[in-house]
Formats: sequence, C-alpha cells, structure tokens
Amino acid sequence: MTVGILYDNHIIKEKKKNMKIITIIGARPQFIKAAMVSKAIIQHKDAGIEEYILHTGQHYDANMSDVFFRQLDIPKPTWQLQCGQESHAAMTARILVETEKVLCTNNPDYVLVYGDTNSTLAGALAAVKLHIPVVHVEAGLRSFNKYMPEEINRILTDRISTLLFCPTSTAVNNLHREGIVEGIYHVGDVMYDAAIVFGKIASQYSSILSSLNLKSKGFYLCTIHRAENTDNRERITSIIKALTDIATANYPVILPLHPRTRTCVEKYNLLPEIAFNPFIRLIEPIGYLDMIMLEKEAAVILTDSGGVQKEACFYQTPCITLRNETEWTETVNCGWNQLAGYRTENIIRCLYTSTHKTNVSEYGSGNTAEKIIDIILEL
Repeated sequence: MTVGILYDNHIIKEKKKNMKIITIIGARPQFIKAAMVSKAIIQHKDAGIEEYILHTGQHYDANMSDVFFRQLDIPKPTWQLQCGQESHAAMTARILVETEKVLCTNNPDYVLVYGDTNSTLAGALAAVKLHIPVVHVEAGLRSFNKYMPEEINRILTDRISTLLFCPTSTAVNNLHREGIVEGIYHVGDVMYDAAIVFGKIASQYSSILSSLNLKSKGFYLCTIHRAENTDNRERITSIIKALTDIATANYPVILPLHPRTRTCVEKYNLLPEIAFNPFIRLIEPIGYLDMIMLEKEAAVILTDSGGVQKEACFYQTPCITLRNETEWTETVNCGWNQLAGYRTENIIRCLYTSTHKTNVSEYGSGNTAEKIIDIILEL
C-alpha cells in the first residue's frame, strides 16, 4: 500500500510499504500447506509481500518437524518456540502468550494460520485481540464432533478470522449455516497443490520401498494419532487387534508410530502384541516424501488423519478411516474412503468391501496457493 503525509494541504507520496505476513505453524500438515503458500509468496516478491514464519514447536519430534522444513524447502522460521509436550490448555496458553509478544513487536498486516491445531487457535486469538486481521487457510471444515479438540479449534478460528479460504463448497456451506457470510473464498485445497508437486519428487527420490523391501500394492499402511483413538484403551486396543488380524506375509502392515501413539500403546501394554507379530512392521515417523511414496504404493491405507485421507484420494489409494465421521465428506462420496470407526469387525469388513470410485474435482487444479495470494493482494 502507498502511504503519505499531509504538507500544505498536499499529500506527498512516500515509498510503497511492503505487506508483512506472519505465518504460524506447528504441526506436520501445516508445514505441507505452508510450503505451497510460501512458494506462491516468493513468486509474488515483486508485489512487496514479506513473510515471516513462527514455528510454535507443537510437534517436537525432529522427524515430524525439522525434516519437513528441509524436504519441503520451507523458509527457515524467524521464531522457534518450544511449546510441545504439554496439555491442550497449557500448550494453547503458552503459544498464545509467546505469539502475542512476537506480534506486538513486529506489527504484521496479516496473521496467517492453517487448519485446526492448538497453534491455529492460539495464533488467531493472539492476532485478533491485537486487531490484526486473521487469514484462515482450510476454513469451514466440520466433523460435527465436539469431542475432538480439532473441531473446537476450527470453529473458534473461523469465528474470528477476516479471510476464510475454503477448500470445498461443503466448507463454504458450513460457514453460511453458522451465519458467517463475509470474507469467504472457495479456492480449493493447498494439499492438492502439494500432492501434485511432491508426488512427482517422491517418485524420483524416495527409496522407502526398497529399504523396507516392499512391493507396490503389496502392503497396508496405517497411521494412528488422534487423541480420541490413542487416549482410549478400548479404541486403540480394537484397532491394534484389527491390524494383527489383517497382517499377512503377502500384505504386511506398515505402521509409522506417532510419538503420542507410542506412549499410549506402551501404557496399555499393547506394544508386545505389535512387536511380536512378524507381519506388522513398526517404524519411526518418516519424512514427507517417504510418506507420500508409501501412500501411493499401498494396497489400502488405514488412518485417522484428515490429511492422509485426502492424500489417499489424490493418489487413488483406497482408504479406511478409523473414525465415525470425517471433515472430508467428498472422499467418502467418491468411493475412495470408507468410515470404519474403531471396532475390529468394522475395519475388517471395510477392507474387503468394494466401492464404486469416481474422481473428485472439489479440491481445485493445483493452483490454490496462487489464488490465495492473489486475493490477499487484491484486497
């Protein structure tokens, strides 16, 4: 924007002021989304946009944080907080306090947040209380399950955001039903942008299949991390039972173990059941490119992750969601995703159920990040 001063009733124009955006991220899916938007910002550098990244440290494991910045070529964070390994309340409060300090000192034009984590809500709250406009990428998603911390985070963030960038028409309709009608844009999904770009790179550079001695479409991939599953003994026990039942020599289960999941399976004494099964391959959390390669080449994916559900759909790999609901209803409607919940018999039934599959056009054409930056510049 152009700024000026009044002198003898004449406006003297001064140098054009760069637009300053502070992006707040803290969890794996946000790193992926930020990679695409940051690239779009760099491509618009002549327009005078400056982006500064604040990493809250919500994901504290190096495999789930540092490696993503390297592989996705995300600009190095200007601020690195250490707000992981705490309760929801303590983590959110600490991020809120520390983020407010950064915003007060740097006074950005916009604060940009992604998705539905504690970092999302805390960053948005810190900004709106300082009267800084909030940009919410991936707005309008609803699972209609308020027992999920993510559902609370996304509802509250949408309420206080100035610009709401929605990935689907369903998300737009959700906001309208809640009385939110201004600042809404249906732009598509930046995760689809990433799937196109990094899917090709993964095929070139990932060696995960050979290192694990896996055949294309000859294994199952499973990820479990949501608190509703990991913190509930009955649910996690039932899911692990399903994995032990479906794992075979021809179709082993590959299980990258999230830090929270490892803590819970150890607490419930489930680790021996996994470790002693020769057909369940327990591995550490892996980099994004290796994860993409496993998603592309798996026979079936079993997950409670929203991002993995979508990536399965993007790569046309059948998916079984270990939840009773999903924010990404399009993946179910097109047949690539089935909702199984946590019960062993339901998971196994879905594994052997064939569905009619179609393509999804809701998520854009791979240029969502550019659309977002274009709209911010127009405003």
